[in-house]
This record gives sequence, C-alpha cells and structure tokens, in this order.
Amino acid sequence: MAEVKLLRSWSSPYGLRVVWALKLKGVEYEEIFEDLSNKSPLLLQYNPVYKKIPVLVHNGRPICESLLILEYLEETFKQYPLLPQDPHKRATARFWAKFGDEKILPTIRFGALVKQGKEQEEAIVSIIESLKYLEEELRGKKFFGGESIGLVDLALGWIGYYMDVFEEVIGVKFIDKEKFPSLVAWMQEFSNVPIIQQNWPPRDKLIDRFAGVRKAAF
Repeated sequence: MAEVKLLRSWSSPYGLRVVWALKLKGVEYEEIFEDLSNKSPLLLQYNPVYKKIPVLVHNGRPICESLLILEYLEETFKQYPLLPQDPHKRATARFWAKFGDEKILPTIRFGALVKQGKEQEEAIVSIIESLKYLEEELRGKKFFGGESIGLVDLALGWIGYYMDVFEEVIGVKFIDKEKFPSLVAWMQEFSNVPIIQQNWPPRDKLIDRFAGVRKAAF
C-alpha cells in the first residue's frame, strides 16, 4: 500500500482542504501536526524552500502548496473526481480556486484582521467585492462544481466555517442571506456534508487564535 503522510497545523484552512480531499477519495494517510513556531526537522526536510505547511508526502516524495497537492491527488487517485472532464470547465475551476487564495483569504488575514482605520475599510470593501463574484458564480448551483463537491468547493470551503470566526473577531459581517443568498445556501450545504463537518477545528480555539493575531497587530 502506498504510504501517504500529511504535515499540517490544526488551524490552517490550507491543510484542511487536503484532509477533505483525502477523505473524499478514501485515501488512508498519516497525519502529522506541526508547530510552526518550532518547525520540525521533517518539515524542513520536505519543504526546505518555503518551510510551510501543508506538505503531502507520497511514498517518500513531498508535494507542497495546498492547491498543487489537490491537483496531485486528483491525478494520482482517480476515485471521486474533483475536476470536470471538460478542459474549459477544468480551467475555470482552477481560476476560482486561485481567486480565493489570492483575493479573499489573504485580504482577510493580512488586511481586515490586522489593520485599522482606512486600511481596514479598504480591505473590507475588497472582500465584499470578491464575494459578489462568488455569489454570481454559484447562482443556480448546489456546489461550485454542480451536484457534488469539487476542487473549488474544497479550496473555498474554509468560508463555510472560518468566515463566521473572522466576522466575530473583526466585528464585521461579510456575508448575510439578503446580499448573498447563493453563497449562504452553499455554505450550509457544504458544511452539512459529514466528511466536511467532522473535520472542522474547534471554533473556540480558532477564535482565540485569530483574536490573538489581531491583538498582537496592535
């Protein structure tokens, strides 16, 4: 049997999407939790360039960066496809997965969460504008990929749980049912899937973590 290991931290949404993919595909794996304030020799060995998690190790060979890991899992383990067969739809899925990682999550973590005044206001406007694009993309769909969870859902899945945490810590409501009905429906649908629901980290611990990050910034 192939040996699969996943190096991640308990709070990282990037590692969580890999967990979901592995479980959806039914791939057995060993989970290794990293303390990023004291990085293990194993992490430094497998990701000497960025020294970041998550890292997937398959038969002794590492794959870094969560979206690349999802692509690798898709190509290596054919059960439960995460991408459609149509080339245009595959490219579109990759676009939206990257959009979330480049436009939404970093704007929250390095903008709205840790900034004040005008800088925070600009970040909030940017986040809401980005969410409008997702709302439009989701319109009329159960999941981003259609009737089943796909790569885009996994990449953006953190929104279904972490967004509420960020809203509480920052004190700003980003998503409501009136402005984002499709997004709210997707969040509920996605979060209710057992494999997704069973792997969320403890909410109170996430609040403490991100509240600490915000406090430290000031």
